Parts: sequence; C-alpha cells; structure tokens
Amino acid sequence: MVDWQVTATTIYCDAVDDDVTIIVYKDWSTRCVGYYKKYGDNVINKETAKALKQRSKKSGRALRCEGPECRRVIVYRDKLRAEEAAAETKPVA
Repeated sequence: MVDWQVTATTIYCDAVDDDVTIIVYKDWSTRCVGYYKKYGDNVINKETAKALKQRSKKSGRALRCEGPECRRVIVYRDKLRAEEAAAETKPVA
C-alpha cells in the first residue's frame, strides 16, 4: 500500500525543450504541472507560441507537448509503482 499522498519530480522535457514538473498522486493519477495548458494543442498565448516556435527553430525539430498521456509521465509513474511493489515484497527485518 502506498504510504504517501503525492510525489513530484522535475525533469527536462525534450518535447517542449523546457523543465517540467510531474506529479503522481496516491491513486496513481498523474499530471504534468501547467505545461499541457502552456504548450498543448490549444496554445492561445502569443508569447508562448512565439517562444516555442523559436526553440523549435533553434533545435531543428518541431516542439510540441504530448499532453496528459506523455510517455515521460507514464515512465515516472511506472517507476514509482515498481519501487512500491519492490518495497512491499521486501521482508521487514
């Protein structure tokens, strides 16, 4: 059983060429804090769109947030699940 409420980590996200914070809740639901709203398909902020376009040009590839089902979020959540499973099977001394 998970004995924490929420955990978070900050990683470099190559999809948007920026640091992002990934949050995993006790029920294993996840989110990438603020970045889907900032970099997602429906970007309405002209400054953000311009900055992302400039970073895309600099990197030589299209940058785009992958949204709520991003593989980076899934990998982090699955890593935590594996750590929890290993801790549950470890005998208490």
